[in-house]
Amino acid sequence: MMALLDSGRKAPKSGTVKTLVVFVHGYGADGNDLLSLGDPLAEHMPDTVFYAPNAPNKCQMNPMGYEWFPIPWIDGSTEEAANAGMDESAQLFDDWLTEIMATEGVSAAQTMLVGFSQGTMMSLHVGPRRAEQLAGIVGFSGRLLRPEALGDVQSKPPILLIHGDADDVVPPVSMPEAAEALTGAGFEVFTHVSKGTGHGIAPDGLGLSLQFMIEKFGKAAK
Repeated sequence: MMALLDSGRKAPKSGTVKTLVVFVHGYGADGNDLLSLGDPLAEHMPDTVFYAPNAPNKCQMNPMGYEWFPIPWIDGSTEEAANAGMDESAQLFDDWLTEIMATEGVSAAQTMLVGFSQGTMMSLHVGPRRAEQLAGIVGFSGRLLRPEALGDVQSKPPILLIHGDADDVVPPVSMPEAAEALTGAGFEVFTHVSKGTGHGIAPDGLGLSLQFMIEKFGKAAK
């Protein structure tokens, strides 16, 4: 079977796969943009295999990168196109994730999503709609799309949201808005503000995400 999405893979440092981390990139980027984060993380998570798929569509505003769905106020697309694109990508990503988990021989409890920006939006949408609960979701610099649709969720993995207070792409207020909606729907949500950080991943945020992943994977191993 052909892989549903092109993806980079970083083998576990120990040579043994016990856990899976999937990086989900932002608008106009690609999987390689985040896969290098696996290097510092692998020092502390030697049994983790890292994947970073490319979104299925070339980015309209940056032909070198990819997008999970169009963004009307950036590329002039319609809301209908944005919604349809998101639904299509969500299904593709969900199917791809099932395939990769089977290939690597890991369960949902051994699998974590780490999203950035539009990748956070995808992760927060797809992860909780999977029947088997993932170990967790880490979301950098993103927002929760369709908060009114949280009644559709099938599982409630723990969630860590991290946002820079100097983000001029996705407003920092998106984080407390997402946290409030998710907490209201029964999720366990942790948040962190990276001081002086723009639309990016700062060392303090990456360090916190590492702690979160080690802790949640540790619970799965018991």
